Parts: sequence; structure tokens; C-alpha cells
Amino acid sequence: MTRSYTLASLGWRAFFQQQLSIDEVEHGRPARVLTVQRSGITVGDTVGERHMPLGSRWFTLPAEQRPAIGDWVLLSEQGDAVVRVLDRTSVFTRVAAGEKVDLQVIAANVDTLFVVTSCNEEFNASRLERYLAIAIEAGVEPVVILTKADLCDAPDRFITAARGAHKSVAVECVNTLDASALDGIRAWCTPGHTIALVGSSGVGKSTLLNSLAGSQKQATGGIRESDSSGRHTTSHRSLHLLPNGALLLDSPGMRELKIVDAEQGVTEMFGDVGDLGLKCRFNDCSHEDEPGCAVQAAITAGALDERRLHNYRKLLREQARHTDTIAEQRHRNRQFAKRVKHANATKDKRR
Repeated sequence: MTRSYTLASLGWRAFFQQQLSIDEVEHGRPARVLTVQRSGITVGDTVGERHMPLGSRWFTLPAEQRPAIGDWVLLSEQGDAVVRVLDRTSVFTRVAAGEKVDLQVIAANVDTLFVVTSCNEEFNASRLERYLAIAIEAGVEPVVILTKADLCDAPDRFITAARGAHKSVAVECVNTLDASALDGIRAWCTPGHTIALVGSSGVGKSTLLNSLAGSQKQATGGIRESDSSGRHTTSHRSLHLLPNGALLLDSPGMRELKIVDAEQGVTEMFGDVGDLGLKCRFNDCSHEDEPGCAVQAAITAGALDERRLHNYRKLLREQARHTDTIAEQRHRNRQFAKRVKHANATKDKRR
């Protein structure tokens, strides 16, 4: 058992309180998931922090229905078991890395997403657009954090590229080792506000966390000079309470972020392409070689980067493919559950 919290300090709000019945208010114990590991979860509440194994029933459910980092869960009156997961204000999901299409929850109940990238060869505009699309889909405010500004001769070009990803995205360019230079970032770090850090390995997420916390919360590494590839320093997702009352969620680097259920986010992310498409001569313009294509005209005039059009198409195809596959899996799981329920009911009748 470690330090105890108030529920408000962990981000509890009316949205969660309203989900509880009178009986749950009297006998249940709300807690927030601080870490998720294979053996179970660590929760924090008014009693303290403790590790809690998850019963086997949780692993019969789809991944999106299991407790995830940032979730609010209702514990039993004794505080020794998870009764249910409360509805989420926001959720970040992706298709897990690998060939098999499985849904994975990255984080839940996040208010702001810090997308961290470096002012060097690691910066990738298409990957940045991918992160911003899932933030928009989740209804979460994204902020682009450009790190290692002190090691870059011309950070302005990275700032321009980041702002070009989306017209309204906020961009902060910093040296994460200099805590005094993080005042702009601290504007988002308010009491009870949950912020998730995402980005590739070695871009400075853990260093940023440590600087904001004023202590060594996570081990830090760096980027290899030979190829600007990052070294993994964070092994699992964890939620940290900062001295100013904000909650910061650090996660392992993700070089592969396959998107799913994000059509609206992708469409809004590339709103400039969509707006140009409305000006095309033909309603069904494919933006290839049709006459009167406003999109191709903008590319020719240098008003639109052709890479951006290609990435828009790629993300739409990818999310549609993964969404359809996940939908098929959900349908099969529902059919299997129905068969099991019917078989059990038939068995009970025969007894």
C-alpha cells in the first residue's frame, strides 16, 4: 500500500459519478487504473495504490471491454475485485502490432494528447497526421511537442511542417531537459487534467515526464546518432500524478500505429483535401487525371503537398479495412456467445 488520493485528484468528475447507482455509491469503491500489466492492474483510490489480478472472466471479453490504463473501475465493497468498468469520456484504440488484426486500447479518459516527435530525421509528417487523426476521432485536444530543439540548427522548419498537418493544432518546440523552458506545455497541465504522451521511442517522452514532475519518474535513453532510431526506455503504460495536480500517462514508443474506427478523424484531419474536392468539376472525381480536378490543380500550384493526398487515401483505406475486419470478429464473437448460452440453457433443462 502506498500513498492515498482523493478521487478528484485522479480526475473523477460528474460524468463518472452519474453512472453509479445508489447501491454502488453506498457499497462500491471507484478507483482509477494507473498501470496495466499481464498479471493484472494497479489501481489508485482513497485507500492507496495496489496491484489487483484480473479474474479469468475479463479475458473472455473483447479487449476494448477490459480495464485499460486511465479507466475508472468500480471495485467490490472490500476493494479486492473489479466489478465493472465505467463508461469512458474518450478512448484511444489501435490495431495491435503484428499480422493478426486485434484491437488494443492505448488509453482511456484522456483530455489532451501530447504527440511527441523530434527535430531531426525521426520527424515524419505522415506519422504525425496519423496520430492527429486518432486524437480528433477520440474528441481529444492534440498538442504537438517538438523535442531536441537544442540539438537542431533550424527548428523553424519542423514547426512549419507540424503546423501544416492541421490548421488548428497547437505546437510547442522545446528542450525537454530544460524544465524552465516548459511553461508553454504546463498551460495544459492543470489539476485533474489527464494528458497522454505518445510518439516513437527515444523522442523524449520520459524526459519530458521527468522534467514536468521534477523527479525521475521514468528511465531515459536517447536516439542513436547513426540512424536517429530511438531506444525503448518505457516498458509499460503508467499514469503519474504531477506536483501541480495534472495526470500524465506515459507509454512505450509506438513505431506502428494501425488505425481503426477512425473515418471521421481522418476526414477532419484532411479537411483541406475534402474542401478542394468540393470544387472539382465532377462529383465522383478520383483526383487522378480527370479534367477540372481542383485537388490536382492545387498540387500543381504548390498549394497542396502530393504526399498529403497519398496519406489521406492510405489512412482511409487502412481504417476501412481494419474496421471491417474487427466488425467481422465482433459478429463471430457474438454468434459464439449465443451458441454457448443456448448450449448451457439446454443442458440446464435436461438436468
